[in-house]
Amino acid sequence: MRALPAQGQGFDVLVIGGGINGMAIARECARHGKRVLLVEQNDFASGVTSRSTRIIHGGLRYLELGEISLVRESLRERELLLRQSPHLVRAQQFLLVMPGESRSFLRSSLAIRTGLWLYHRWAGGQRSAAADVTTLEKQLDAGKRWSIYSYEDAQCEFPERLVAEWLVEAVDSGAVVRNHTRVLAVTKSNGRATGARLRDEISRQEYEIAATSIINATGPWADLVAGASGIKTARMIGGVRGSHLVLPRFKGAPQNPVYTEAVDGRPIFVIPWNQQIMVGTTEVSDSAAPDTTAPTSDEITYLFNSFTGIFPHSGLTAADVRYAFAGVRPLPYAPDKKYSSVTRRHILHDHKDDGAAGMISIIGGKLTTATSLARDVARKLGINVPDPVNVFAAPVPDDGVESSVRQWSRAVASKARIREDCAQGIAEWHGRHALAVAHAASLDEHLREPICAHSCHLVAEAVEAVAHECAITLGDILLRRVPVALGPCWSADCSREAAEKIGVAVGWDRERIHQELDRFEEERTAFLHPKYVPHVAEAGAASPCAQQAATLKTGSE
Repeated sequence: MRALPAQGQGFDVLVIGGGINGMAIARECARHGKRVLLVEQNDFASGVTSRSTRIIHGGLRYLELGEISLVRESLRERELLLRQSPHLVRAQQFLLVMPGESRSFLRSSLAIRTGLWLYHRWAGGQRSAAADVTTLEKQLDAGKRWSIYSYEDAQCEFPERLVAEWLVEAVDSGAVVRNHTRVLAVTKSNGRATGARLRDEISRQEYEIAATSIINATGPWADLVAGASGIKTARMIGGVRGSHLVLPRFKGAPQNPVYTEAVDGRPIFVIPWNQQIMVGTTEVSDSAAPDTTAPTSDEITYLFNSFTGIFPHSGLTAADVRYAFAGVRPLPYAPDKKYSSVTRRHILHDHKDDGAAGMISIIGGKLTTATSLARDVARKLGINVPDPVNVFAAPVPDDGVESSVRQWSRAVASKARIREDCAQGIAEWHGRHALAVAHAASLDEHLREPICAHSCHLVAEAVEAVAHECAITLGDILLRRVPVALGPCWSADCSREAAEKIGVAVGWDRERIHQELDRFEEERTAFLHPKYVPHVAEAGAASPCAQQAATLKTGSE
């Protein structure tokens, strides 16, 4: 049983919501000496963060809309993340692919090249590398005229891992963090927010805490938190659903992320992700409970048709869609504006005039600018937070990043006595902390075992997640701390094997193992949606898992 904050215990700052924004705020405030409590109703990064397109970018689209200051802020924050978390945030050469009949304002080659030059200069003009245009051209519809341009942005394949690392840093700085803890209501007295009534969803125990300042960083749940607390305010969030689909890699699949236009001229991305291809995203009004959001069949058709319009020779059909997922963007409520023109800036809404002084709700925000938002919130609370040093002055060379990962990989392989190619995957997910994973694996042969037969990731990673990253459930582990269950060949057999190995390693009894397995399958299905889960292989055909397991055993490609 985990310890709970004492009834009535006081904190300087209560942060509600454990996505990337809430975690960044908690970490920033704790680093500056504030006593912080962060609570999340489900698991950290289980909401909007895990349902994003997983890119860290300045935003060419914002440039098109004239939000110059937002583009420059985003580029600065992109560079900060590349320096601070180079194993998780990696620079990538993106390809802008424009059809001849493009509906974008970027109609001429000169306009596009000028925009990309500005984008590159505002980012410091540090790196330049060629992208694989030739392979891409072979896949494009030869019946259309295409213009292809290369530019740099970054990708964070697993923002869940970034949140986990910030969680550890927040705790090391003195923050108290509690996932699976619901805010029943913000408490108020004499026109001021004074704390919150909480319920631990594991033990079902309810208790109250006091807080001087309360930050509502719940994203699309922000209005619900205010409403449940009796705080009357104008609607803050205009929920916009963004859906993605995930496809298998195909012969000639792009090696670089592609930014292009959908069938209706909207911008979409086609991105290599987690040994698969991700396509997204849509923009659809969604005012339902964020917990229940799901991609519609129309959205899946729209995304798949847009994909095949760009890659008609992929050989994929709608039956090849592995899964689809959706999240609700917490954009500002702006009923009279087109979704594309609603600002992506974060807004701090002070509830002083709503009878809840001391409470601030976050509207908007995105992966790229989470740390910028955290600094703004800290300053709002009276903390003297300096601006970041000039991140463009001394860039970290790409080969330096690769060298560090290779060094960590060699150390992990030697310590844990595993293959170096497997150790590299662990190093890329855990950075320097991979050495602690290796140490744990070196002490127990059971912790050195793969989580499932086709995976390089070890049971030791799951044990570390429980011990140091606040993972409680099997879903916390397999979908976020060690997200192997998002891989291309996860199956029910993998789930059973992982539950057994992890359960034994962390000390669950048989009943708990079975309960965790059932809950995990239910959560994964609700996230990825059953009609888009991978199809069962035909009789006599080797399953993807079996094929990958054979590859791992032989070490072949």
